[in-house]
Amino acid sequence: MLERLLQFALTQRVFVCFAGLLLLGGGLYAFHLLDVVAYPDPSPPMVEVITQYPGWSAEQMERAITLPIEIALQGMPGLTDIRSLSIFGLSDIKVYFAFGTDYFRDRQEVLNRLQLTALPQNVQPTISPWSAIAEIYRYEVVGDGKSLTDLKTIQDWHIRREFKRVPGVIDVTTFGGTTKEYHVDLDPGALLSYNVTLDQVIEALRQSNTDVGGNYLTMGSQSFNVRGLGLIRNLDDIADAVVTEKSGTPVFIRNLGRVSLGHRVRLGKVGINDRDDVVEGVVLLQRGERATPALERVHRKVEELNSRKLPQGVAIKTFYDRTVLIRTTIETVVDILLAGILLVFVILYVFLGHFRTAVIVALTVPVALLFTFCLMVIRGDSANLISLGAIDFGIIVDSTLIMVESIFSHLSRRRGQGLTVPMHIMRAGREVGRPIFFATAIIVVAFIPLFTMTGVPGKIFAPMSLTYGLALSGALLMAFTLAPALCSLLLDGPLREEDTWVVSVVRRAYLVSLRWALDHEILVIGVVLGALALTLATVPLIGGEFMPALEEGNIWMRATMPVDISFEEAAHVATEIRSIFKAVPEVVDVVSQLGRPDDGTDPTSFFNAEFLVTLKPRKEWRTELKSKRELIEEIERQLASIPGVTFNFSQAIQDNVQEAMSGVKGENVVKVYGADLKVLESVATQIKGVMQQVRGVKDLGILHLLGQPNLVIEVDRQECARYGIKVGDVNDVIQAAIGGQAVTQVYEGEKWFDLVVRFLPEYRRDEDTIGNIQVSTPEGARIPLKQLATIAEQTGAFIVYRENNERYIPIKFSVRGRDLESTVHEAQKRIAAAVRLPEGYRIEWHGEYDQLQEEKLRLAKVVPITLLVILFLVYFALNSFRDALLVLFAVPFSLVGGVLALVVTGTNFSISAAVGFISLFGVAVQGALILISRIRDLVQEGHDVRTAILMSAEARMRPVLMTSLAAAIGLLPAAMATGIGAQSQQPLARVIVGGMLTSPVLILVVLPVLSQLLHRGERKEG
Repeated sequence: MLERLLQFALTQRVFVCFAGLLLLGGGLYAFHLLDVVAYPDPSPPMVEVITQYPGWSAEQMERAITLPIEIALQGMPGLTDIRSLSIFGLSDIKVYFAFGTDYFRDRQEVLNRLQLTALPQNVQPTISPWSAIAEIYRYEVVGDGKSLTDLKTIQDWHIRREFKRVPGVIDVTTFGGTTKEYHVDLDPGALLSYNVTLDQVIEALRQSNTDVGGNYLTMGSQSFNVRGLGLIRNLDDIADAVVTEKSGTPVFIRNLGRVSLGHRVRLGKVGINDRDDVVEGVVLLQRGERATPALERVHRKVEELNSRKLPQGVAIKTFYDRTVLIRTTIETVVDILLAGILLVFVILYVFLGHFRTAVIVALTVPVALLFTFCLMVIRGDSANLISLGAIDFGIIVDSTLIMVESIFSHLSRRRGQGLTVPMHIMRAGREVGRPIFFATAIIVVAFIPLFTMTGVPGKIFAPMSLTYGLALSGALLMAFTLAPALCSLLLDGPLREEDTWVVSVVRRAYLVSLRWALDHEILVIGVVLGALALTLATVPLIGGEFMPALEEGNIWMRATMPVDISFEEAAHVATEIRSIFKAVPEVVDVVSQLGRPDDGTDPTSFFNAEFLVTLKPRKEWRTELKSKRELIEEIERQLASIPGVTFNFSQAIQDNVQEAMSGVKGENVVKVYGADLKVLESVATQIKGVMQQVRGVKDLGILHLLGQPNLVIEVDRQECARYGIKVGDVNDVIQAAIGGQAVTQVYEGEKWFDLVVRFLPEYRRDEDTIGNIQVSTPEGARIPLKQLATIAEQTGAFIVYRENNERYIPIKFSVRGRDLESTVHEAQKRIAAAVRLPEGYRIEWHGEYDQLQEEKLRLAKVVPITLLVILFLVYFALNSFRDALLVLFAVPFSLVGGVLALVVTGTNFSISAAVGFISLFGVAVQGALILISRIRDLVQEGHDVRTAILMSAEARMRPVLMTSLAAAIGLLPAAMATGIGAQSQQPLARVIVGGMLTSPVLILVVLPVLSQLLHRGERKEG
């Protein structure tokens, strides 16, 4: 088949070259259409159920809402985990499904189950639009002369609707500002003097705000719709609502209290730089949509709103745009690609000494990439920094390089045999075609561990393995089509194969070294085994982490304050923290988000403040700051002046991804499972004390469950029975008089706002005034609340975390200045020795650590299977099991350079580094196969083993060195890059660069020595 393909390319040269030009044009157009994201979404399909019931405590939310929903959702197809938290007025349940399930089917299954769940009256669960990488755009609504409530109203009822019309946008979350409400604040004294009950007021307001329809009426030849209009339109309509009448005199709402415009009880607050209270909007991307086109449409919508749709003086001001990160990431990738292509071309020219030949080989890179882009667009795949930036052009050009080098050699040495150029090319193709095909197949097979990755690593590296596979396929196709066609056209003149001075020097030194090595077999093998042993001895020095963080050019910091802190005090702390950030020269802007938005999509309270800190480009930092870690340490020292607050540093996207995967706001987390909240708090305190002693542990803090001050009003059933009062009647008064009750809604055009009834503030400010609230009996008597209930201050649950039907308490932490794996190992040992868990309680580690351990276990199973498959492929290529084993010896030897590269550069082992080793295995086997197959051919032609080795080594030295050095040099820019987006590919690149610098020595020196030992005395007559 390969020979026929080569024959076709040579007989249809013009057609093949024209097809290559079409591919270039089509590939460029495909790249324009290709969806490029900064980072793939590694989180599993997750459906988030949010239920709000204002005024209820965490324990009430857990018992009445969270538990029934959890029970109803169990048993769904593909379900893996249910994690929930219950907090004041909010239940948040995250339902995780297995990777590979259909998200929209999963969501529909959740909706079906929710419809059958029995919940308290007027409680309506909703599905959150949030996902790990959905937050693509953030803005502030500004307006001259507009109040905070006005801006919030414009955001909620105008801007949000406009953005939701943008294709690709699922929703917009509003954070900060004050939500408009109509308030009726009642005077208990007036209620008493007019003998009016709270229930009468509530019912009167409801009855005063209705519209009705009276069907239609035929009058003459026309049909009239009959409408009864009675909706409240303004404050006067509320004040004029009649509650009752006394001796023919109406009692109006205005007689009973104060009617005013106010705002909903605040749950969150946003500040930007020196502005303490602003309105923020967060645009959320629809799951599965392409970010770049959606952002382009968002930009157009912002321009449209600012230019002609918003009220005079109101504007949208952007402060976070994912486009910036995507563009910076693309620039980083393009810089690495161009540098890699240029360096590969230089290596080719230095070794071949022929410009046209080097150009033909170098063309493989753009052609293979554009071929890949075409197929990715056709398949509907996305590209990201890892999938594009981790492609090694040296590996991509290997097949074409070997083919063209063979063609060049044949054309320069055999032109006097009366054969045409196509005939020489056919001969060269037959000689290396089989090794090229099997070598490429081996590299693809080496990626089996990537193709079989599941879970989070699979989501991260699956695009890369696909891209690599497509690029290798395109390169292999070019090696047998476009490259031979171009060679027949461009290498038609006289050619002389002469070593360049670099190759000449290397060849002389190499042949001398090889002869010496062949004469000292045992010494060489001993030295190599010693080097391998020393390399393996350095492995414990290498730290471990799941993935290096993708640099986003920002800081996302979380401040965790005492759980009983007031809203006002928390807002003051947030302002102080922003001022500290703004004093740092490297900071451009700082945004604080205190508490949660009204829709509950960020389930927390005002003990939690999160800060988005935009940084200047790295080149504009102070020279004394060598890294971002040093900048964070400097900020930490300044923040230490704020007592009682723990901090956690991350990045915007990274933080969302980690929260989506672990269910907790923190980079890594220890979870203690058990039933009793007090016991959980006690165990967590012990664990925190132990972990404080572990080097590298930062941002350590307990997400406390207890400590919420409660004013508990416990109804006395016996006392209520004496007066004929129901317990529910007492609780209704508590809810309406103290917390306020939305009794109806006031419409303003297409907008509507709650009308809330409650007592004036002076009658509900403390325990004594609350105790004097009057409760009406069925006979009309008034009984003080303190006679019907016990009022006392108690401390209760602030938040309740649950996972798969169990309560737990999280201890969050980060690791800086040390690798994750060794830090966790030390912490585990210390905790096991110092903390004794009660019966029925257990500890689990979640976050990046458990994912790293799971993937290492999986690789330990998959990699040996992969090597076995490679062994059989090599056997089929060589028809010798002994030679196949010999080729496979290149794998452990290729580890030497990769491991040393990690040790020397201080790079931790990660899944990215593991992918680098996998790539390294394939390339090392490829180089070994090229050499061993040639030795075998010469032995079969009748040469003795030593002569065959020397002839093969001399002939294959250049292609082996070129393929190895091209692979190393091709990723050298990625190994050294420090720009935004380069961190995730650094371990991979460093492993390949290090391995490819040592692998040629092992392939060209050690394998010939082993081959001589295995085949000594063999000689086959041709």
